Amino acid sequence: MTSGPASIPITDEFVVGALELERTDRGVLPHRLPAWARTQCFDGRADGAQLAMAETQPAGVRLALRTAATTVELDVVRTRKLYRGAPPRPDGVYDLLVDGTLAAQATATGGDAIHVDMSTGESHVEHGPAATLTFTGLPAGEKDVELWLPHNEQAELVDLRADAPVAPVPRTGRRVWLHHGSSISQGSNAASASTTWPAVAAASGDVDLLNLGYSGAMMLDPFVARIIRDTPADVLSLEIGINIVNGDAMRTRTFTPAVHGFLDTIRDGHPTTPLAVVSPLYCPIHEDTPGPGTFDLDALREGRMRFAATGDPAEVKAGRLTLTVIRDALRRIVEQRSTHDPNLFYVDGLDLYGPADHDELPLPDALHPDGESHRRVGRRFAQCVFAG
Repeated sequence: MTSGPASIPITDEFVVGALELERTDRGVLPHRLPAWARTQCFDGRADGAQLAMAETQPAGVRLALRTAATTVELDVVRTRKLYRGAPPRPDGVYDLLVDGTLAAQATATGGDAIHVDMSTGESHVEHGPAATLTFTGLPAGEKDVELWLPHNEQAELVDLRADAPVAPVPRTGRRVWLHHGSSISQGSNAASASTTWPAVAAASGDVDLLNLGYSGAMMLDPFVARIIRDTPADVLSLEIGINIVNGDAMRTRTFTPAVHGFLDTIRDGHPTTPLAVVSPLYCPIHEDTPGPGTFDLDALREGRMRFAATGDPAEVKAGRLTLTVIRDALRRIVEQRSTHDPNLFYVDGLDLYGPADHDELPLPDALHPDGESHRRVGRRFAQCVFAG
């Protein structure tokens, strides 16, 4: 027999895909960066560091239970960032999977909102209440239940309940895939938590995902290389380039040694682990035009979110980076290193999403793939990397 939902301690054994759990006044906050690394990522912005916000958005993080429960409940406080004058981003979607199949979805209400003035960078926080997500009518009998947390909003976990005893899902021996990348890897514009392209690739390739995709913040940071170096994994991949271009963060002279240094650090801890270097997906605004990227003000006036490139293509000769330049550099770096590193591979982002894909499924905001494109990229990545 089952009884009413009983509280379940939210501990590491039930949380998959986070590097650290922080105990807060309200509950548990999953982090995708450990505390020591979070002290190194401040970028000086008035509204707080981009990476500091992105790493608390739990892309790829899920609650995993083995249980006969037919009802599962989660109390959660979400945090969203809202830009004055820009349309709100879609609500985060919680995906509940039963034995690997999507069974239900929910969104949270209430929670906290960070209001940002894009013209000044100033921000203020509006606090709100926790929401309760209730999933009922789950199949009877013992099963694996995964509740994927949203990839695009912070989720502070207050209480988890089920109407039958729960146990951690046993380790199955599946390979662990650690992936690091940009907002595209975090899942921007994907339909839901379990349909970001890395989540689709992990399901297709039958691997356990650890997603270190950080919106706006794949900058070859040394502390991230050390995290990857020290984290057990069976397969590694790095999606490199788009943030460096739209952030106008490097020049040709600094980019190549930065990539080499990042790879050197990873190889200190993973000398023979298969490692795929993924070049940028197709993005017309930055193919031949350097950054910085910015919001398209004309689109904002029309109530649409869209991005634009502001650099001068003539300055590429002086060392400014574009996606075309970065693909050539990454291909050259991998070819050079693979002579003594046979487990290093190059994946051309144009093979995952190229000009023909853009003609069929254009980037809705000129920067990020839509939901169907995420699914396409995920399937292609799995075929390229996990089937080989």
